[in-house]
Amino acid sequence: MELFSIASGSSGNCICVGNDRNHVMIDVGIPKKRVEEGMQKFDLLASDMDGILITHEHSDHIAGLGVISRKYALPIYATRGTIEAIKKSKSLGQIDPSLFHVICPDVDFTIGELTIHPIRIRHDARDPVAYALTDGKKKVSVLTDLGCYDDYIIENIKGSHLMLLEANHDLNMLRVGPYPYYLKQRISGEYGHLSNESSGKLLSDVLHDDVSHVLLGHLSKENNYEDLAYETVNMEITMGDNPYRGSDFPITVASRTEVSERLVC
Repeated sequence: MELFSIASGSSGNCICVGNDRNHVMIDVGIPKKRVEEGMQKFDLLASDMDGILITHEHSDHIAGLGVISRKYALPIYATRGTIEAIKKSKSLGQIDPSLFHVICPDVDFTIGELTIHPIRIRHDARDPVAYALTDGKKKVSVLTDLGCYDDYIIENIKGSHLMLLEANHDLNMLRVGPYPYYLKQRISGEYGHLSNESSGKLLSDVLHDDVSHVLLGHLSKENNYEDLAYETVNMEITMGDNPYRGSDFPITVASRTEVSERLVC
């Protein structure tokens, strides 16, 4: 299994996950040209994708969906609430209704050799989900826009060999930053985004000896920066109630604008 990020952040998200035979995109919140250029870095084409998994309807996750769907007619998988919200988005233009496939949280579905498990998450969207994917040998989990986590989240991503996990903001930067009070409350609330500290604590609960790589994603441009996210997550793992140190695992940060390395497990 492999994963790479074409873009990850509040300005746009697009992740690619797959194996030698099947690939899917998770979200298309960036222009078609950036998607295509990102895939070309790894000798892939957008037309090689077997489907698009949508986490929720916020623009940084679906802004490029209309153009991509009209160009390549790829199947779109999302919850019923998310599909209804997408169809009401005038900015996307007309999307062929036959491309939409309704999925349900906690109900597995397959795309080629990939078995995909939608994970219910708390976020201020209609019916948002994260995804865990497996080819029967390795497991990849992609979790962003996660206001908080609990035992349910932990159980669903346990055993992951590759993870892209949100580390959206530094609590102090958010607290003293320029955002209005209501927005600060939204971001730090249980339906907002995971802080660096929470991201590290969640990782402390799910790390195991066979983790190949952790990619921190969806960093806020205004309330975080890469070194701070990495150092905070590293420290939370090292200081947490687990047998590991942060330095025991490769941990990197996904860029808002640059394609990540190709992570393989």
